[in-house]
Amino acid sequence: MFSRKTLMIAGVLILITISIIALSMTSRRHVTDEPGQIAIAFIPPFQEIVTQLTNAAQDLWRHYFDLVRTAHENDRLRQELALSVEESRKCREVELANQRLRNLLDFKELEVFDVLAAEVVGRDPSVWFKTIVIDKGKIDGVTKGLPVVSAQGIVGQVISSGNRYAKVLLLTDPASAADALIQRSRSRGVVKGNAAPDCLFDYAVRNDDIQVGDWVITSGLDGVYPKGLVIGQVTRLIRPNENLFQEVIVSPAADFEKIEEVLIILNPEKPGEENIP
Repeated sequence: MFSRKTLMIAGVLILITISIIALSMTSRRHVTDEPGQIAIAFIPPFQEIVTQLTNAAQDLWRHYFDLVRTAHENDRLRQELALSVEESRKCREVELANQRLRNLLDFKELEVFDVLAAEVVGRDPSVWFKTIVIDKGKIDGVTKGLPVVSAQGIVGQVISSGNRYAKVLLLTDPASAADALIQRSRSRGVVKGNAAPDCLFDYAVRNDDIQVGDWVITSGLDGVYPKGLVIGQVTRLIRPNENLFQEVIVSPAADFEKIEEVLIILNPEKPGEENIP
């Protein structure tokens, strides 16, 4: 019911009270009184014990309050440390975001175009569709059909637009397509999504000069993507003997899993220049 500290303090107070009463009683008697002499013989040791207990209780009490103050100080320091770590994390995130935006704005191949930066705010969770949602819409001039790119390469095409948000069909979606060129040999084909991280370069004739490592760029003939934007790089070739076309696998230059900011090209009808990696 009572804590050990409370009982200890109460005991010390009782012993001090008894000591004071005993001293008062003996002081009223003559020194030669035998009971008084007995009391004087026994009281000093008792007083010494009481004094030691009192000092110990005071030390314990001071120690207890020191511990309480230390605990409060530790809590305060932990809170300040947590706030400092959070502020440092936020500053680092802002620094990374600024660096990504600088990379987008330094995209030299888009100098002749009117572009609008947007942030990715959502992704389609379905495994069948490859889309993202961006935080720009009709009030920003974003309409259906506009191409979307990153500093690394093309991302996809706007397929629907609301007032403040728009949905972008990624290049890797099976419904997506872009007329393309092999930059080195100028062989033509169509890059299509493959429901996988990679894309297919279709309609490449079996005898076309295509090699692993070749860069694939937009041809500008599909009316969507300006000419010369990077699509990706050839990673695998399959040339079956009985087929007129060869199968070309292209790894997109843009990292669709990590993309956070994009650029929308608002006037894709203007002629562009080729992006030479």
